[in-house]
Amino acid sequence: MKRRNFLIAALASAVAPWAESAPPPALMLADVYRRGMSLDGYWVSEKFDGVRGYWDGRHLWTRGGERVMAPTWFTAPMPATPLDGELWAGRGRFQHAVSTVRNQTPNDLAWREMRFMVFDLPTQPGDFDARLAALKKLLPIPQAPWVLPVAQQRAGTHAELQALLDKTVKLGGEGLMLHRGASMYRGERSADLLKFKPFDDAEARVVAHVPGKGRHTGRLGALMVETPEGQRFKLGGGFTDAQRDEPPPVGAWVTYRYNGKNPGGLPRFARFLRVREDAPVR
Repeated sequence: MKRRNFLIAALASAVAPWAESAPPPALMLADVYRRGMSLDGYWVSEKFDGVRGYWDGRHLWTRGGERVMAPTWFTAPMPATPLDGELWAGRGRFQHAVSTVRNQTPNDLAWREMRFMVFDLPTQPGDFDARLAALKKLLPIPQAPWVLPVAQQRAGTHAELQALLDKTVKLGGEGLMLHRGASMYRGERSADLLKFKPFDDAEARVVAHVPGKGRHTGRLGALMVETPEGQRFKLGGGFTDAQRDEPPPVGAWVTYRYNGKNPGGLPRFARFLRVREDAPVR
């Protein structure tokens, strides 16, 4: 049965479950914070482990441009102003957030446990300092207590930032985000937005399944993945037995952990973390 499941997963054409899609929204994407970077002018907030959400004033969309079918009561009180944030179910509840957001028939009880943690106003004029001031005036909304502004604070030194990261992780958080106060909203990856986590991670697209050997004969041995820059390498570790039996399909985007990069730019000790569920299979 395991061999059959693997072959089905490897050969079947995956169909994305999303009901409606559009061009991906031009969202700010984070670079990685490294010790020694200047913290002058940066705001710091918790990195919420959920699904990136973009509210265009009428509908919710994922980072990949897929329509989120939230209940009417969830979105009806939201402002006409575009919002950038995270659809979040709480610390340690990533899978709940993913399954809730992906369900094309909204589960009312599941959505009652969701929050939209808003950290930016993409179309608001001015730099982040100005947008943050506008966000504080816009949110929270009494009629929608599930739509909340993300709390921001300062950290002047690396030691202060590290202490804040340690505290956040101890409480079950994923990490921190750093947002330059003087930055304009630009739909690209830059140092205006940084992430700081206990480990390095990145994303890559699955391009092939490598069959397993030994005890993994008949199921996945490794994923061959390709980075957005076109570099290819294998992810052979980090999988559960269930994931080896039914691996992420070719075309899916996955997140992987790694420990720095080698001189050629490839990640060292890369291992699978999870499927990026807000991106459809391409």
